Amino acid sequence: MKENKKYVINTKILPFFEDLPINQIDSLKIRKWQNWLLKQETSQGKKLSQTYIKTINNQISAILNYAVKFYNLPSNPIHKTGSIGKKHADTMQFWTLDEFNQFIEAVSDKPTSKIIFNLLFWTGIRSGELLALNGKDFDKVNLTLNVNKSYARLNRRDIISEPKTPKSKRVISLSESLFEDLDEYINKIYDYDPEARLFPVDKFYLQNEMKRGSKNADVKKIRTHDLRHSHASLLVEMGCSPILIQERLGHEEIETTVRTYSHLYPNKQQDMAKQMNDLKIKSKVSPAQ
Repeated sequence: MKENKKYVINTKILPFFEDLPINQIDSLKIRKWQNWLLKQETSQGKKLSQTYIKTINNQISAILNYAVKFYNLPSNPIHKTGSIGKKHADTMQFWTLDEFNQFIEAVSDKPTSKIIFNLLFWTGIRSGELLALNGKDFDKVNLTLNVNKSYARLNRRDIISEPKTPKSKRVISLSESLFEDLDEYINKIYDYDPEARLFPVDKFYLQNEMKRGSKNADVKKIRTHDLRHSHASLLVEMGCSPILIQERLGHEEIETTVRTYSHLYPNKQQDMAKQMNDLKIKSKVSPAQ
């Protein structure tokens, strides 16, 4: 996470403010910086996402708050200009099990893609968490996966760092069939090293394979991160509680889980009401009857 923050500061904050003393950063300069940031593009020529813009804005606000507390900056100018970006993405999409099965069939010609997307869909782990995995993270005896780190590629360097939050460090259960798929993949690796990254690809590979598989399978196009939502949707459909989903996904707070997936529960409310009604009716029937 430290490397990610350093990257944000070096590429999205310092280039605009350069050598400007921090006590000369006022609300007018912040507004100009925000307008500049909204025009920036990714290396693929796309506009920065609203959630990423929010992250960057939060980073400079944290720096200015620190200056207010320890370096006598009169006030944080962002409090006047207001924030930009969005905390949550506008839309959440997910695949049903049938859609995922169509997709996985379309990418099964590549063993790496087959196991990667099976793991993402059936575990709900983040793509950065998956790309940091090595063979030692899997416990075949207890059928578990130890999620304890995250991967990013910054400035042409592979970075393995602490996961997103303390709760992101977790041990989750996997199915036997998923371990069978994993064994099939590992057995094809030449000179296998259990301490090396198990999937030596990056997020651009995942994005390209998502596009290829979606097109060939004729299913709606979703983001790699939406496979995490697809897993959560599957858990809701299975009747899993929000607390269980929180623990499996590694959310820091239960409120995050409820806020993100509450819209998937309406039918469950109806099912619960029906079950209570059935119990109520049965409770009125005496044992003698």
